[in-house]
Amino acid sequence: MNYKLTYFPIRGLAEPIRLLLIDQGIKFTDDRINRNDWPAMKSQFQFEQLPCLYDDDEQIVQSGAILRHLARKHNLNGGNELETTYADMFYEGLRDLHNKYTKMIYQAYETDKGPYIKNILPAELAKLERLLATRDNGKNFILGDKISFADFVLFEELDIHQVLDPHCLDKFPLLKAYRQRMEDRPKLKEYYEQRNADKVPINGNGKQ
Repeated sequence: MNYKLTYFPIRGLAEPIRLLLIDQGIKFTDDRINRNDWPAMKSQFQFEQLPCLYDDDEQIVQSGAILRHLARKHNLNGGNELETTYADMFYEGLRDLHNKYTKMIYQAYETDKGPYIKNILPAELAKLERLLATRDNGKNFILGDKISFADFVLFEELDIHQVLDPHCLDKFPLLKAYRQRMEDRPKLKEYYEQRNADKVPINGNGKQ
């Protein structure tokens, strides 16, 4: 199989996909296109959207669909139907948080950053802390002893919020320890350090 991941030169919606591929040692071409080239290119893509994963000649868009596709192919989707559903549930909760984050970042960063950090983020992190604690007391992965596609989404979500507010995890010890465990995974740690050195932006508007 040959994978190519096409996206803009930011972390954005493609980053959890990159993290999954890198952590699992799955070879792929990381195709980062210039935003100025996008208007002429977008008609080539399903729904005229990125990220896009090419699995050989098959084109797959929508970040959640890409993650689940890779999860099914590479045994990152839980060991049974209930675990698959649980990973999906956790993922959807993370998407809810990310939608609130992107609304603040892209629509009202200057006015809404403070209230977001003070009010919205702690409430959302409290939900994630409680949910994480339901498997292995939160000491392992989302599904307990098995890593899943949702773990790479949670790791990225926690990381971008620590960039927004370095102290946001201080009151959530399970999430804080979890984020560090994920960062310390050897392939992720190497990538994480290189990404920081390259100063890859999180978002496409210069906010973070």
